[in-house]
Amino acid sequence: MFVDFCQEDASMTRDDMRAAAHRAVEWHERFAPLFGRKEAQEHSRVYVKGLLSDQRRKSIEPIALQFARGPNGAAATQNEVVALQGFITHSPWRVDDVFQEIQAVFAEELMPTAAQCAIGTVGVIDESGFVKAGTESVGVAQQWCGRLGKTANCQVGVFLTGVTPGGTAFLDAQLFLTKERADDEAHRTKTRVPKEVTFQTKPQIAAEMIRRTLAAGKVRFDWITADELYGSTGDFLDALEEMEQRYVVEVRKNTIVFTVDPAILGGAFPGPKRRRKLGSYRYPEAQSVEKLAAAQPPTAWHPLVLREGAKGPLVHEFAAIRVWAMRHYKAGPPVWLLLRRTTEGTDLKYYVSNASEDTPWEHMALAGAARWRVEECFEDGKMHLGMADYEARSWSSWHHHMSMVALAHLYVTLTKRDIKHNVPELTLDLALRVLRSSFARPTLTEDEAMDIIDYHLKRNRVAHDSHRKTWLAKHKKLAKKLLL
Repeated sequence: MFVDFCQEDASMTRDDMRAAAHRAVEWHERFAPLFGRKEAQEHSRVYVKGLLSDQRRKSIEPIALQFARGPNGAAATQNEVVALQGFITHSPWRVDDVFQEIQAVFAEELMPTAAQCAIGTVGVIDESGFVKAGTESVGVAQQWCGRLGKTANCQVGVFLTGVTPGGTAFLDAQLFLTKERADDEAHRTKTRVPKEVTFQTKPQIAAEMIRRTLAAGKVRFDWITADELYGSTGDFLDALEEMEQRYVVEVRKNTIVFTVDPAILGGAFPGPKRRRKLGSYRYPEAQSVEKLAAAQPPTAWHPLVLREGAKGPLVHEFAAIRVWAMRHYKAGPPVWLLLRRTTEGTDLKYYVSNASEDTPWEHMALAGAARWRVEECFEDGKMHLGMADYEARSWSSWHHHMSMVALAHLYVTLTKRDIKHNVPELTLDLALRVLRSSFARPTLTEDEAMDIIDYHLKRNRVAHDSHRKTWLAKHKKLAKKLLL
């Protein structure tokens, strides 16, 4: 049985908690030289402290006023606010350097070996929208905002996140510019978009982020996964295959695949205009993944525990079919079609994977399911780490801010890793209480932080056990089959 990749077993002590909190300071010493001069290094500490803090609004001004210090340790003034604004907006430190060091720490601290976990390291491509009221910030446009589930005035960032049993980390990020914004010279000048930045689709941005991460030589991915925007883009899949990168990506329900090797079929395959006229492909062997899913017998579906959720085990059913891809309206390579649905037979999703023919379907299923970890990262980042609280308007300031959020998130991830042990339900919010007791200006003693964590963990365990008992009672046959 696979549950959230694999499980760990150890014990947590109060000394473990203290050591984890103190290590955060040491981690930042590793990153500090990347910011250049001594003053910029101090600004980086102040900014990370602000992102880790419990203050409600984590924009530059409140961070500077609470955590910065003037000459001789005096309280911060407008001078310190302006200096921190300059650190985010104008300071010459390189975002790429910060992300590459994050990648190095991720590889050293979180990437498992094959012996530790069969799934390994999953690279997840996903995007996140940031709603804005005005039109002056870089990249702001009326565009799809996944967070709202509709078109809105927002910025959209494309993120590459590494997911392992030990934790997750933001490994790269880039702001998406619509074609109109990319071609708007006045907007580019006002928001200081670099000349070398041209319009790229989101899948093109994603492919480039994966390419430069692999080129940096720190992180290797056992899998790449992404939603249907990326999985239904042939050029993105071509790029992954050129990188010899294994993937399992979601595709749209009207995606066409072949049920037999297309090499044995004669003739050309009609393009989109010709196909609309014909009404369908002339080959019955070319079918939509939706039609193939509907034709699967009950025996083709197998249950799998994806993870232990707050309300008990999350179980979905999967079916795996060996097919041949159609890409760019031409015959493509052999691939897996992986189908996923709830145990009630609803919420059907479709994936394709270039994994080898002997790859266990469970591995593909768990790799594709890693996306929920990134959704959790975005939620935690926006709720706890000020991910959406920035007020900077330029290209450099957006990327500076996101790299600092990635750094703060890494510290929390490593803290969770160090202290969770027998309490895998330790949340980001609870790990932050530990960090705030040491890394930021203390508002809690370490003992007080530990006591609060103990309280929340006990409360969460009681709620989990109750939900699990209810789930097991409702799914007796399935629980017996899965040995739960």
